[in-house]
Amino acid sequence: MINVFAAEPEGLQQAPHEIRMLAAGHQVSVREVSLAGVRDKDGLMLAFLSGLGLTQTFGRNWDALYDVLTDPEQVSGRFALVLRDYDSLRRHRHLCAELESVLLDAQQAAREQGRRLWLLAEEPDSDTRHW
Repeated sequence: MINVFAAEPEGLQQAPHEIRMLAAGHQVSVREVSLAGVRDKDGLMLAFLSGLGLTQTFGRNWDALYDVLTDPEQVSGRFALVLRDYDSLRRHRHLCAELESVLLDAQQAAREQGRRLWLLAEEPDSDTRHW
């Protein structure tokens, strides 16, 4: 398996099995957001609130999520965001498309700031998934 942390982050990638061990070897901070059961934007924002350990002051909207992911005081310069059960969110195409747009924009902004933001999708059977 290719070590995703050995290269520059590029789009949404498949999460490796030993993500924490690989991340530690490359000094990458890892946070996981569980998308299981998410059916709408409110549920998605609550998942990020919990997964990223945000406070109740988190705005729970797309701009607020972007701001968190691009804020060097909130997210380290080498950061991996793991989206657990990503396949369950894909059933909600519009919501998934909006999320991907925000995440990819944040990844680009991080790159422009000289930071790295890996976006990793984790599936129950990730060996068979290819992005």
